[in-house]
Amino acid sequence: MEKMGAEKFNTDFLPTWCPGCGNYGIWQALKQAFLELSLEPHQLFLVYDIGCFGNGANFIKTYVFHSLHGRTLPVALGAKIGNKDLTVIALAGDGGAYGEGVQHLLHTARYNIDITFLVANNQRFSLTAGQASPTTKEGTITKTTPFGEIKKPINPLVLSLEAGASFVARGFSGEPEHLKQIIKEAIIHKGFAHVDILQPCVSFNKENTYEWYRNVIYKLEEHRYAPHNQERALDKAREFELQGKLPIGVLYKGARETYEDKIPQLEGESLAKRGLKGIGVLA
Repeated sequence: MEKMGAEKFNTDFLPTWCPGCGNYGIWQALKQAFLELSLEPHQLFLVYDIGCFGNGANFIKTYVFHSLHGRTLPVALGAKIGNKDLTVIALAGDGGAYGEGVQHLLHTARYNIDITFLVANNQRFSLTAGQASPTTKEGTITKTTPFGEIKKPINPLVLSLEAGASFVARGFSGEPEHLKQIIKEAIIHKGFAHVDILQPCVSFNKENTYEWYRNVIYKLEEHRYAPHNQERALDKAREFELQGKLPIGVLYKGARETYEDKIPQLEGESLAKRGLKGIGVLA
């Protein structure tokens, strides 16, 4: 029997995440976003990282590539250049996205290629039992920081904004309906869209719980925020460091020529349909 609704994006494998993991909320929001955008499985190419979030490659029925740790964005960029008709989404955890892959984040934002980057940020390397990640706050005790984290955490949204991303947002996996709307906007946006998703880890992060997040987050759209000023977006991205509040929603959305638009060989029919012959590079 053919699956209907968001279930058509389910594979025959059930998720193996810990009960209560924030990944479930992201998984549901993602499938619902695809459904409401009238996207079919064959129109989607998802590139997953390694880690707990990366295991989602087994649970979603689209074209999927399970990449190396930190290397989702180069694969996604190559896929988009090869077939610009695909909706291309890279998905990674905070370790892969902001640790091993942080250079790819900076350059993909600089290029402004038309892909979406969803990052499940739980401030830990959870698949390998909860070590500190690049977003772990100072003083946190983990298996790799038994005396407390001594390094300052990076602010990924500031990095992305400064590098030139044309769409920057923050979501919360505990608000899947709100997150769905952000993901839809990110996919529709023409250019590089970076969404950092606050994702509780119920097994290895006992500080940043669902309750903790609900005490510090607020929705930007409920405060008449307009996401068209980059300087104001930078202020919002730094708000937790200065005021202890985490705004969720679209921080910045701007219009900018995409990487693909600047390459004359990509004009017209996608490379996937016409092949490499005659594109002016290998002919």
